[in-house]
Formats: sequence, C-alpha cells, structure tokens
Amino acid sequence: MKLKIQIPPNKINTTIIAEVILETKVILNLISSSIHSKGGIMIIEIPDNMFDIVKAGFTSRGASVIPLDVSIKRDEDECVDCGACISVCPTRVFSFDENWELQADLSKCTGCGLCTKMCPHKALEIPEFD
Repeated sequence: MKLKIQIPPNKINTTIIAEVILETKVILNLISSSIHSKGGIMIIEIPDNMFDIVKAGFTSRGASVIPLDVSIKRDEDECVDCGACISVCPTRVFSFDENWELQADLSKCTGCGLCTKMCPHKALEIPEFD
C-alpha cells in the first residue's frame, strides 16, 4: 500500500521516520520525498495490513497520512503518445513499446500528479481523494 505523508514545517528537523519505524517495527519503502522549510511530502510503501499502525505513528507526531489507492486515469482517445509524461514521472509508470505507443504500468503510480501537469492534451487525470 502506498501512502502520502505530509510533514508540517515544525517537524521537518525531527527524526519522525526513524521514530515511526522503531515504534511500529514496520519496514517501509521510501518512494519519493520533497522536504523543505515549508514542510515535506513523502510517498512511502508499506504492507497493506500495517496501515492503521503506521498511520497512528505518523499522526501522533503531527503528520497527516493519505492512502494512495488510486492511480492515474488515461483517456485513450485523447492521448497522442507524445511521451511528455515519461520524462517527469518519478516512478517510471510510462514507457514506449516497440511501436512507439505509450504504455502505462499503473501499479507503479503514486498519484503525484506530475504527468497530469505535463500532458499537452490533458489526457491524464487523477481522481480526487475522498
């Protein structure tokens, strides 16, 4: 299961990740992160059955946790296989096949939205979170 962890500015210089790992004993995979003076966002992957315990660990330390159980949706009729999404995708969801047609491995999608901003035909979208 992939999660988006939002860390407030007052917590960016703490050991929040290490504390959660030590407390929960859950091994996590850090997929991507962006940490700066205004806060931070991390995309992590954990075993599905560990969501509640990991969420509690992060929220008790002031972070918010959003499950990323949705992935990108591609409008096949609008997509022109230009590949603009390939260059910006941090998890390599998109690629070309041998016929230069765009392929997508949606299991890799973290829902970051970079591809939706890059697509000149607006053929990509991410469903809104509930």
